[in-house]
Amino acid sequence: MATISVVIPARNDGAFLEQCLAALARQTRTPDEIVVVDNDSTDDTAAICEAAGVRRVAESLPGVAAATACGFDAAGCELLARLDADSVPPPDWLERIEALVEASGPLTVVTGPGNFYGGNGLTRWIAEHLYIAGYRWSMNLLMGHPPIFGSNFALPAAMWKRMREGVHRSSSRIHDDLDLSWQVAPDMNVLWVDSLRVGVSARPLESWSGLGRRLSMAWTTFATDFRQQGPLTRRRLRREWQEGHRPGGAYGPAGGAASA
Repeated sequence: MATISVVIPARNDGAFLEQCLAALARQTRTPDEIVVVDNDSTDDTAAICEAAGVRRVAESLPGVAAATACGFDAAGCELLARLDADSVPPPDWLERIEALVEASGPLTVVTGPGNFYGGNGLTRWIAEHLYIAGYRWSMNLLMGHPPIFGSNFALPAAMWKRMREGVHRSSSRIHDDLDLSWQVAPDMNVLWVDSLRVGVSARPLESWSGLGRRLSMAWTTFATDFRQQGPLTRRRLRREWQEGHRPGGAYGPAGGAASA
């Protein structure tokens, strides 16, 4: 069994964070470490972390990309699980994540969608059926594999060590999960499990300005990642690797050199 760190970026989300930490305290598989990344909060985030007995690290560079990367760098366990401050995981969330990662291998990110709460019925329907479903469909088309959903995923620390130099942590206009998805190398996988769900606040989609901000960040992230590697090149490299490593391919069924 791997050790598990749960990383939670937070900025002035004290009430949500308290709810998230309470849900983690009810897990059937206890986390070995909880790392809250305080992204220059001015509310009671520090006091909430102290009361819950969780580790708090500070990241003054603004933005969720910087906070997430800081938390993954600071985490000390073999498996890095990620929630947002407004995520509410069910009691078996970590238990299921551990089993899924162990069954999927050391180069697989495990992720799933959210059950949205707050807002109204229309907002929640749009969030689940258009926002998340559209994200999954379009990113799978661009990348050749499912995307990572930032409010609900986990990856082995060894994967993060390979990916960390490629992420763009210096801009507050970067979606960390979309950017991290772009760092998934051809020999890595993303496992999207539709039943692996956490509660997620619908607040970013409650206004046109909130939705516009998220879409603007998506375009900024695309522009940044496309300069790093274009989608056609990315899909070609992934296809070539898969063809070379399937049974009978250039590297044989187990990834080693094929016999002559």
